[in-house]
Amino acid sequence: MTLLFYAQPYDISAEGFYFRGFDEYTKQADTAKNQYGDKVEEFEIQFIDGDQLDCELAKAWGLNQANTKRFIEVSDEWDDEQKIRFILAVGECGLSFDPDTVDPWSLDIDVHRMDSLEELTVEVVEGWCLGDTSDRLKPYIDYKAIADDLSIDFSEAIVAGERLFYQCY
Repeated sequence: MTLLFYAQPYDISAEGFYFRGFDEYTKQADTAKNQYGDKVEEFEIQFIDGDQLDCELAKAWGLNQANTKRFIEVSDEWDDEQKIRFILAVGECGLSFDPDTVDPWSLDIDVHRMDSLEELTVEVVEGWCLGDTSDRLKPYIDYKAIADDLSIDFSEAIVAGERLFYQCY
């Protein structure tokens, strides 16, 4: 989906403009003048339209005039999983990043798509800890207590309508 942005001048005597790409932004920004004919130099960049995931990415990214070009690049280059990892790691966990070199796969975060913490607990116990747990052993496992323990380490978030559980390191 094509993204749509609005460049709102900080100069209240100037008018802003919509743009879809960085080339369009620079072309319009270079010719922007206020009502007195002075060049407008500073803009607030607003995310106007795009899919929900890109909207949440813009918020976590801290979209501004200095990082707009790189944001447009990564919103096109990254797949949904990379965007989700970034949104959670930076937007929820508060990890810092360098826009020029950020790699979502190197962010210290563990993400799981689950409907509930109890579902995550079953995956942790049966997939990570015990392997294939026999049906005779399952009644003795206190999944509720384990879920309570996991709730200390894992947080829940909804990103673009999808429920996720994540853990930052």
